[in-house]
Amino acid sequence: MNVGMCVLSYLNTGLGINRNRPLSRKCRIRPMDPERNYNAAVDFLDRNVAAGLGDKLAVVDPERCLTYRELLEGASRVGGLPFGGLHILVNNAGIGLGAASITQMSLEDFRRQQAVNVEGVFLGVKHALPHMRAGGQGGSIINMSSVAGLKGSALLAAYCATKGAVRLFSKAVALECAAAKDGVRVNSVHPGIIETPIWLGIAGAGGPAGVNAPPDLDAMSAMAVPLGVKGLPEDIAQGVLWLASDESRYVTGAELVIDGGLSVR
Repeated sequence: MNVGMCVLSYLNTGLGINRNRPLSRKCRIRPMDPERNYNAAVDFLDRNVAAGLGDKLAVVDPERCLTYRELLEGASRVGGLPFGGLHILVNNAGIGLGAASITQMSLEDFRRQQAVNVEGVFLGVKHALPHMRAGGQGGSIINMSSVAGLKGSALLAAYCATKGAVRLFSKAVALECAAAKDGVRVNSVHPGIIETPIWLGIAGAGGPAGVNAPPDLDAMSAMAVPLGVKGLPEDIAQGVLWLASDESRYVTGAELVIDGGLSVR
């Protein structure tokens, strides 16, 4: 695939952006300032279309003003997306909100987690897919789920619900795209215990009862992961790169599990 533009969603609590990581090395990154508004998105696209050069990876934060709709619909105001259109969407943004019990989780936290983890994926697909189809070259949509989308986990019922939704949503859209013969592949990625700040939002999970602190990922991994160690963001980035590339051209509706064997147990 002659890759044009890639849109990656992120939050500071997840598998964030690092210019030295594999995904960043493949595409030049121009982070979209989360505080910018609709006009900033249009200005960014205008500069890139006019110059015919610049960044291939636009980064958006679905919790803030600059949404998928604003970024992608803004393209129509400046004559289309740069670099020959949109070919890759990585719905990476996610948050984890834990609770001592599902009975103690507030409806507000439950809905916020749904909004980012599920609605964010929906909005990304909804507004990116028409651009991929319009380009006529197909594309790859990669939705970040979790091992928690494959199996239940005590104290994380609400989080599991969101990641399970992403898993089945990805499969359904994959079938829809295959039926449409649009060349767009849709897959989900399922990380296990990965060293990211998302664990700060689920303090107490995996630790002693009554201890409201981030879990010890090394200890958790030694006990639960067959390989005995935690994963790193780079491990996930390599999987995403493969799904984004033509090397996975025959892969759609699949679950790429990157967890050191955690889900096998």
